[in-house]
Amino acid sequence: MRVGIINYGLGNTSAFKHAFKKLNCEASIISNPDDINLCSHLILPGVGAFDYAIELLKSSSMFDVINRNVLFDKKPILGVCVGMQILFEKSEEGNSYGLGWIKGNVKRLSSSRDNPVKLPHIGWNSLENINKKNTLCFNLENDEFYFLHSYHCVPEDKNLIISNTVYGESFCSSIQFENIIGCQFHPEKSHDAGLGIFSNFLRMD
Repeated sequence: MRVGIINYGLGNTSAFKHAFKKLNCEASIISNPDDINLCSHLILPGVGAFDYAIELLKSSSMFDVINRNVLFDKKPILGVCVGMQILFEKSEEGNSYGLGWIKGNVKRLSSSRDNPVKLPHIGWNSLENINKKNTLCFNLENDEFYFLHSYHCVPEDKNLIISNTVYGESFCSSIQFENIIGCQFHPEKSHDAGLGIFSNFLRMD
């Protein structure tokens, strides 16, 4: 088993590598398309804006190889934060098209006079409506995870949602479509709870 942390210019790749080291799992920061073929599991990190993230990824030498590994070889891939959002088709944050691997869009968290919340949503929050039958959520109870975002994913098929989180409104905080998994929170910054997510991810094949 080998985890490939996709280094396309966004995300704290070293934090992911450190987390998998705690799990005694070999993890490599990948910048070479040939190395992706050697991996059993892939991590797609991301911070910042949707358009910038997808444009960086699509312009990288790894893009076509990632597509083949995910869509044809069916390797498990975990998109984190903006890495989750670019799995979708479009975002209110910009004009670029995402990967479109999961049908749906990305919308800004709502804040109104009647229901004011500060954006970005930053800090610790819990998961609700957890799908305990899903491997990613195995043994998860009332764990809290670290969030940092202003946008959230809205899948066309609500049955794909693994968990929700409430911040002003209830939003999708993790999702799975076949071998494609996403979480809006940052497991690499969520201590033992995050290690639980990574451990469960490694059980997917």
